[in-house]
Amino acid sequence: MNLDRRSAVPLWRQLLDDLRDRLRAGEFDDAFPSEATLTSTYGVSRQTVREALRRLADDGVIDRGRGRGTFLRPAAVVQQMGLLYSLYRSAEEQGFVQESVVRDLELRRDSRAAAMLGLGARESLVYLERVRMIDGWPVVVDCSWMPATIAEPLLGADFRRTALYRELEVRCGVRPDAGWERVEPVVPDATQRRLLDLRPGIPVYGIERLARQGDRPVEWRHGVVRSDRFVFVARWDAGHVDAVFEPPGAARLPTPVD
Repeated sequence: MNLDRRSAVPLWRQLLDDLRDRLRAGEFDDAFPSEATLTSTYGVSRQTVREALRRLADDGVIDRGRGRGTFLRPAAVVQQMGLLYSLYRSAEEQGFVQESVVRDLELRRDSRAAAMLGLGARESLVYLERVRMIDGWPVVVDCSWMPATIAEPLLGADFRRTALYRELEVRCGVRPDAGWERVEPVVPDATQRRLLDLRPGIPVYGIERLARQGDRPVEWRHGVVRSDRFVFVARWDAGHVDAVFEPPGAARLPTPVD
């Protein structure tokens, strides 16, 4: 494309607009062109190309790094807040392929998890730890604790391509219908960073959840979610709000689900 050098619109802006048009058309689905290729194709300076690419990076469209080139960022899963939700279902409905790498599925004892579930410290718990993958990208590290008295049948489930709450209902006759969930920014530890393949500087959401069936706690969950692959959206109208601001230390918000 020949950019209009007589236009009052800066060259970097013309280039940016054209790249966005080409992106929407799916022209760069296989690979994004290098700076050198764009400089040659558009007949502009490298500074002009870099300014356009900087704007695309700021918008979260591309990912750039010294020595690594330029890549399109995978689209993020969008999750509406204030509802019972399933990451598995949300991802599938938006056209993503969701699967899990199961790191642990076993009986354990844990005093903190037991306390969260209203149980004694010596009670047996079913522990499930998964790395949730979206289109092959690691997005979530999930750690779930459930009373063994209700969840032991889950030890025979294959969680690579199914949802926890679906298996709870089918295998255990338990269907969570209430609870709370807290989402807040956290610094990932070394293990979480490795499991999510995180580069330095990428933040994560910390998620903690207690799900109940009626008044009975059935799952306590904690984990982290990549903020560049997952977006929480709140919607509201004149008579209803799905998400409420919660200062640090305030009472937890109502929500659940897998």
